[in-house]
Amino acid sequence: MTVGTALAVGLCGVEGSIVEVEADVGRGLPGIYIGGLGDAAVGEARERVRTAAANSEMAWPRTKIVVSLSPAHMRKHGTGFDLAIVCAVLIANSDNAEAKGRLRRTVLIGELGLDGSIRPVRGVLPAVLAARDAGARWVVVPEANAQEAALVDGIAVGTAADLQQLWRWVLTGEGIATPRSGAPGQAEFAVDLSDVDGQSQARFALEVAAAGGHHLFMQGSPGTGKSMLAERLPTILPPLTRRQQLEVTAIHSVAGALDQSGTLITHPPFVNPHHGATAAALVGGGAIPRPGAISLAHHGVLFLDEVTLMRPAVTDALRTPLETGSIAHVRTHHRVVFPCRTQLVMAANPCRCGAAYASECTCTATDRARHDRALSGPLCDRIDINVMLTPAGAIVGTGEPGEPSAAVRERVVEARERAAHRWRAQGHAAELTNATVPRARMRRQAGLNPEAMALLEYKLKAGELSRRGVDKVIALAWTLADLDGAATFTFDHVTTACGLHDEKIY
Repeated sequence: MTVGTALAVGLCGVEGSIVEVEADVGRGLPGIYIGGLGDAAVGEARERVRTAAANSEMAWPRTKIVVSLSPAHMRKHGTGFDLAIVCAVLIANSDNAEAKGRLRRTVLIGELGLDGSIRPVRGVLPAVLAARDAGARWVVVPEANAQEAALVDGIAVGTAADLQQLWRWVLTGEGIATPRSGAPGQAEFAVDLSDVDGQSQARFALEVAAAGGHHLFMQGSPGTGKSMLAERLPTILPPLTRRQQLEVTAIHSVAGALDQSGTLITHPPFVNPHHGATAAALVGGGAIPRPGAISLAHHGVLFLDEVTLMRPAVTDALRTPLETGSIAHVRTHHRVVFPCRTQLVMAANPCRCGAAYASECTCTATDRARHDRALSGPLCDRIDINVMLTPAGAIVGTGEPGEPSAAVRERVVEARERAAHRWRAQGHAAELTNATVPRARMRRQAGLNPEAMALLEYKLKAGELSRRGVDKVIALAWTLADLDGAATFTFDHVTTACGLHDEKIY
């Protein structure tokens, strides 16, 4: 009786753990048995790996084979364990100590075709990150996942096209390809803020939203530029740090939304689901939880166009994730958490026909009432900035292009650096924006201008602002002060912030 060992990676959301695959080849009726809480795809590997080995002209043991995936308490999903299973079985009867040692230092990721070809799988980037963090020296991935795996520094990456090539490397240490380190990043943005004519107030609101990480709600008739503005918000956001780039790319890899080139996502993502999307499409889910739109927009923008056409139960599912910055999917035997620190932008027409403020509006009073009830109060209360776009604001004045995204982004980056310095001095993470600083800390830092706080207290007592609304205005006032380069916000900043927040849409 002999035992062969190989290493793989099991993913739980975007977190990976090393899985030790042991294969015992001993006496008994021919057959292969796989244990270790694998799903149907893992169980189906029995015939898949045996047939792939036979078609690759490799000697397959004609006896009882028991495969164990450890730790046995962790759920294993997908076909990425195929390479580790077949190599553990093949090495079990081998006396090649060098090959056995090589397998103990190498993580194998990939699916086997019946002809022995090695096929790509999802989640290669987080799997390689987990292998590196666990101390593995090598990781072998399918050729189609080569550039994605090469994004990770600190571990040697090899690629194999088929089982014969992989097994030759296991025995001799030669024969696999090594991809170039790192894949090219995304190209520059195809859109620019200078494309938007007019709408100076909306452009200002967009800049404030970018500088403070605030959620934004735009309302206006069709053709006033709501979608154009939303699409250009990522162009004025600060560039992603290297860690953020890997986080965002890992989420897209797990979701299967990363293209085959393995391009690193270097810009803040922009995700625009259809208004008919389900709650699972927005926040993720499924028997094997997958990230939804809000997680795909991590460190970027989630844009809900025609939001009043979405079912309230769907949009209300965003309330908790927007507050916590993560979404947890609890299943019977495991819990999967996806990050979703995103900036929400919503857009809607003023009524179903879009002409609520014009004489040609055809909506009845009932239609308008139903339209106004489309969004729940608690969701609207989480919006920082409300802005109204009018057809008059979209009229071109001079015919000259507006300010480009690069110029606005410079001011946004400077404002965020001021905010990061202030909150870092208070013991908070540098990545926190004014919109995400804990409310208690924000209130303690807000009492620097008695006149401004007196105005907020008056609005609170008069019912013009809720308690959460007061916090939103304070955060906006800090952002306005950061844009102006001021050490603290003033009465004028609070007045402007009230105007940005108080423009009631519903």
